[in-house]
Amino acid sequence: MKVFFQLGWFFKQEKKSYLLGVFLLLIVALLQLVPPKIIGIVADSIHDGTITKSLLLKWIIVLIVAALAMYVFRYYWRIMIFGSAVKLSTLLRNKLYDHFTKMSSTFYQKNRIGDLMAHATNDLTAIQQTAGSGVLTLVDSLSTGGFVVVAMAVTINWKLTIICLLPMPLMALLTSWFGTMLHKSFSKAQAAFSSLNDKTQESIMGIKVIKTFGQEQADIDDFCKQSEDVVKKNIIVAKIDSLYDPTISIITGISFFLAIVFGGKYVLNGEMTIGELISFTTYLGLLIWPMLAFGWLFNIVERGRASYDRILNLLGMEIEISDQKDAVSVVPRGDIVYRLKSFAYSSEAQPMLKDINFVLHRSETLGLVGKTGAGKTTLLKLLTREFTGYKGDILWNDIPISAYSLDKYREALGYVPQEHFLFSATIAENIAFANPDATMAEIEKAAKIANIHEDILQFTEGYQTVVGERGVSLSGGQKQRISIARALLLNPEVLILDDSLSAVDAKTEETILTALKENRQGKTTVITSHRLSAVQHANQILVLDDGQIIEKGTHEALLALGGWYQQMYTQQQLEELVELGGRIHE
Repeated sequence: MKVFFQLGWFFKQEKKSYLLGVFLLLIVALLQLVPPKIIGIVADSIHDGTITKSLLLKWIIVLIVAALAMYVFRYYWRIMIFGSAVKLSTLLRNKLYDHFTKMSSTFYQKNRIGDLMAHATNDLTAIQQTAGSGVLTLVDSLSTGGFVVVAMAVTINWKLTIICLLPMPLMALLTSWFGTMLHKSFSKAQAAFSSLNDKTQESIMGIKVIKTFGQEQADIDDFCKQSEDVVKKNIIVAKIDSLYDPTISIITGISFFLAIVFGGKYVLNGEMTIGELISFTTYLGLLIWPMLAFGWLFNIVERGRASYDRILNLLGMEIEISDQKDAVSVVPRGDIVYRLKSFAYSSEAQPMLKDINFVLHRSETLGLVGKTGAGKTTLLKLLTREFTGYKGDILWNDIPISAYSLDKYREALGYVPQEHFLFSATIAENIAFANPDATMAEIEKAAKIANIHEDILQFTEGYQTVVGERGVSLSGGQKQRISIARALLLNPEVLILDDSLSAVDAKTEETILTALKENRQGKTTVITSHRLSAVQHANQILVLDDGQIIEKGTHEALLALGGWYQQMYTQQQLEELVELGGRIHE
């Protein structure tokens, strides 16, 4: 019953609903005692020959009133208890989602999306059942069972009551043992479901790759294997769960046997009437539900405890990036200074960045180039505060970036990542994602700067075209330019283009860069690219290799150095000439 104590904070929060629901449950439990007693009285009246029409009508009316009262009270306690349980599920779901949005990239590297989805669905359903059906079952089984036992002992025969309750301690021991086994098995079953959920989500997202490489059957086999594992673990849970009903049925059967044997003896001895024995056995029938409910209670509680432990484990994970106590609540403006000694990812022993020192003046354009894995994106992720734990300082307007409040800090940034993500919405809604109140004129202006406006007009629905999940209906270049337009709409202090022009041709790239230069006067821009033509007009270019700056300067200065930049620029120029020559000969 540990989970009820763990959920104590919620029961206190919704105490009015739960107290009213429990009160109505107790009334229903008391009203359930009326029919068996009336049946016994009527049976004795028939046996004694004292039954009359008026007496029978009176008891029928009492039964009807009790039935109607139970109907009404059962309706309202369900609203009170089950309604509160839905509130708990909603509260935890919102809390979990809010927690997800505050977690850093490291969290999502360690936790699979499918697993997180399982936490937000299956686990919350199990917790909701605990706060609803669990509370109902606990209160109803104890109250109904208690009232029935008292009625049997006080109004009929206390000796027969004790005799019939002798098998009950055995039931308590067995159900407790089953509950312990169920908790362990259900935890494993939930973990298996999370893995299957993750597998399904991953396969659906990667279906194009699977089909391209002809791995459909292999993927199906892998899915079936994991699905069989889920079935296997849930069958174990079902086997343990199925022990409850037979065990309780055997114990109640023994109690009925004792009632008939000893009750019949007491009737023959004159200690009980036949009507009282009928009432007693009817009451004993009412005890079947509390005993079955008690077994069911262990099932619900153990499932809820396993799921709540999983949720608490997630919510207990530390938020790595958050506001400091006295965070600077202004949008940063000014020069950006890197004095970075080193930075390493938590999963890596070797630093990803080392000795990064430069100043990016406001309104300048910075170009970052280097081979794949040189550390360009990592350098930008530190600026966007996706990661912390670096040695050294990153200052913006002479203030450490960690000192700014996150909401104000991120207002200053417009980030276009390498992996473009579009929502299953219209093109206009995707561009206006960060500013839903933007006018159509503002959306179109951003699209024109990103050189995607004409493409959009070619679509049948124009800006109202739904792009599909993750922008599936668009080309790579179109997705890139819509992502750029989305960032431009904010008119950020710093615009970061992380290899965001890789899917467009050289002419389109030049058009976009020219438009950026004309429309972002007084604003700072950072561009990373493998194509050096994208950064050649930058005020400052940094060449990274193995996490270090190996060259620094303008385009002309770096060409004069004759180093990596000059060699790569010459190579790319030759490749472009070859491509042009190929077209001419065609």
